[in-house]
Amino acid sequence: MLPTTIIPLIIVGIIILLPFIYSILTYNTLVALRNHISDAWGNIDTELKRRYDLIPNLVATVKGYAAHEKEVFERITQLRAQCMANRGASQEQAASENELVGALKKLLAVVENYPQLKADRHFLELQRELVNTEDRIQAARRFFNGNVRDYRNKCETFPSSIIAGMFGFEKRDYFNVAPSVREVPDADFGS
Repeated sequence: MLPTTIIPLIIVGIIILLPFIYSILTYNTLVALRNHISDAWGNIDTELKRRYDLIPNLVATVKGYAAHEKEVFERITQLRAQCMANRGASQEQAASENELVGALKKLLAVVENYPQLKADRHFLELQRELVNTEDRIQAARRFFNGNVRDYRNKCETFPSSIIAGMFGFEKRDYFNVAPSVREVPDADFGS
C-alpha cells in the first residue's frame, strides 16, 4: 500500500506528464504530415517533369504542319522553361502550370485546323502520352492535396494548433492545376 502522501504526488506527476506526452505526440504527427506533403510534392514534380519532356516533341510535330503558328510555339517554350525553373511554393507553381496548360490548350486548338496532323500516328501517340501524364499529374495532385488537408486540419484544430504555432509549422497551400488535355480524339487510319 502506498503512503497517502505519495498519491497526490503521483496525481500531480500525471497532470504534468499528460500535456508533455500529448505535445510530443502532436509534434511527431505534424512532422510526419509535413513529410507526407514533401513526398507527395515529389510525385507531382516527377509527373510535371514528364510533361515537360513531352512538350518539345509535341511542339516539333505540330510545327511541321503549322509553322506559321510561331507565337504559340514560342509561348509554350517560354512557359515550359519558366515552369521547369520554378521551385517556389505550390501556389506559385500552380500559377505557372496553369499558364502552361492554357498555352497547351491553344496548341491543341491549332491542331483542329489540320486534319492530317490530327490523323498523324506520331502526334496521336504524343497526345495519348500527354493524356496519360495529365491523369498521373491529377492523381498526384489529389494525393498531395489530401495530405495538405490533413496537415492543415491538424495545424488549425485545437489543441494541436497550439503545438503547431509554438514550433512554427507553416501553412501549406493546395496545388490546383487543370489538365491540359482530357482525352485523345478517335482517328480513322483507314485500316
